[in-house]
Parts: sequence; C-alpha cells; structure tokens
Amino acid sequence: MERPKKRSLTLDGHRTSVSLEDEFWREFVRISQNQGKAINALAVEIDHARGVNLGLASAIRLFVLAQALGRPFP
Repeated sequence: MERPKKRSLTLDGHRTSVSLEDEFWREFVRISQNQGKAINALAVEIDHARGVNLGLASAIRLFVLAQALGRPFP
C-alpha cells in the first residue's frame, strides 16, 4: 500500500485538501457516484456531520468504512 496522497476539495466555497490512500479515495468517489452526488457535495455532508475532534480525512475514512459495513455515519 502506498502512502496517502493529497486530494483537493472545495467545502462551502473554501479550498482544502485531505491526505487519503488511493483505496479510500477510489471508494469515496464510487460512493459519491452511486449516490448521484458530486464529490465535493458529499465531502461537505461529511464535514458537517463530523465532530470537532475528528479530522476531515479521518471522517472520510470512517464514512467509507461505515458504507462498506452498511452502517450509518456518524
């Protein structure tokens, strides 16, 4: 497995980046496509749902895991 790569996102009009492994990023993109949502729109939903003590990259990983396990997020 490779090291995480920086990925650019726009959340509520602000550019940001997250460092994610390719596997998590690909699954995140697949989930957004299956839900008919733009990747940035899904990232905003996750950003708004995460707690203040959880980073965005970690929240995306947990979201992907929750989807894989058929569990709600958060």
